[in-house]
Amino acid sequence: MCLVAFSWKVNPEYPLLISANRDEFFDRPSAPLHQWENGIFAGKDLKGGGTWMGFHPDGRWALVTNFRDFTKKQNGIISRGKLVLDFLVTNISPQDYLDQLMAYRDQFDGYNLLASDGDQLFYYSNYGKDPVEIPPGIHGLSNGLINDPWPKTELAKIQLQGLESGNISPDQLIQFLKSTETHSLDKLPKTGVSPEMEIQLSAQLIRMEPNYGTVSAAGVLRDKTGFTQFKERSFDWDFQSYHDKSISFQP
Repeated sequence: MCLVAFSWKVNPEYPLLISANRDEFFDRPSAPLHQWENGIFAGKDLKGGGTWMGFHPDGRWALVTNFRDFTKKQNGIISRGKLVLDFLVTNISPQDYLDQLMAYRDQFDGYNLLASDGDQLFYYSNYGKDPVEIPPGIHGLSNGLINDPWPKTELAKIQLQGLESGNISPDQLIQFLKSTETHSLDKLPKTGVSPEMEIQLSAQLIRMEPNYGTVSAAGVLRDKTGFTQFKERSFDWDFQSYHDKSISFQP
């Protein structure tokens, strides 16, 4: 993922709500949302073998975003999508899993990782310090550290805060994070890309010639019983056509 807003233990009926965009090269092969042979529910990166966000029927879930820093050479030897996959197929606690990753921080390009067993939620970045537990609240994550006040991340949190209580659906969540507004350089981080690219990347919904942009969006909700609804929408280049996949499961 590259832009995520999530509500964690705020709504008593829906302790987990996620709205997310995945930005990627359109020619990078991937499979849409489905249940894997190992039981997890996720899309699949067919090049690296991992996934950007996934859920296990036992209640575990995880997602990863890239940490953007082109001032340093990118030479990670392991795909960041394996971070999500490896957590989901083990029984290790999220805190212990993230603690272990600290010893291998240099084997991956920059990343942010959220990992949860359904009860606790932890965050770690190999550009940050120690893993931390995420408190209840509405949080945002893009390609900096968690809750860094990037304009599109702050807007994402506001969008999620504006969700009215009552019957919430993945269709509502998937409609967020669609602003094409870009922002001036004085409001943006310096991540090592050109000023023109930094501005283009400041939109929530991205299209950059020749073949990079927001390739999919996702809406996830989990109710207090653990029943989870997961919807993924894959976009064509023009945004005028898309393909939906939906999965529901109960721990």
